[in-house]
Amino acid sequence: MVEEVDSETLHEHLEAGAGVQVVDIRPEAEYERGHIPGALSVPMSRFGTEIENQEWGEDVVVACPIGKSSIQAARLLQSYEGVPENASVTSLEGGYRGWEYDLETGSDTDGTDATGADGPDADDTEPAEERDVDAPF
Repeated sequence: MVEEVDSETLHEHLEAGAGVQVVDIRPEAEYERGHIPGALSVPMSRFGTEIENQEWGEDVVVACPIGKSSIQAARLLQSYEGVPENASVTSLEGGYRGWEYDLETGSDTDGTDATGADGPDADDTEPAEERDVDAPF
């Protein structure tokens, strides 16, 4: 059986730096439009083949649009031998529909998120109304 974690609890753990690994199984285009900070993009369409290409931690939360397909993906992940035996693999209750916190934008390439050391930080972009439209770059 796959347990679910609510968005408030997940947000608190992420804010506390608790080492939660969030796996976003939505299509890449949806991920790029907005995802939970630090989430790893592994679309459901490739989940079965990509599962062995990842390093899995001991606390994994799978997220999808409404919290249904993430249960299936979490069940698959629980059965994968590459996941630590004592790992907690859960599904985000309500999926992104239930997520009420900020999202990051951008793509996840080479297993590093757009906000990691290998990509631009989402906070580095200014809101459109604050940009100097006459700037040469």
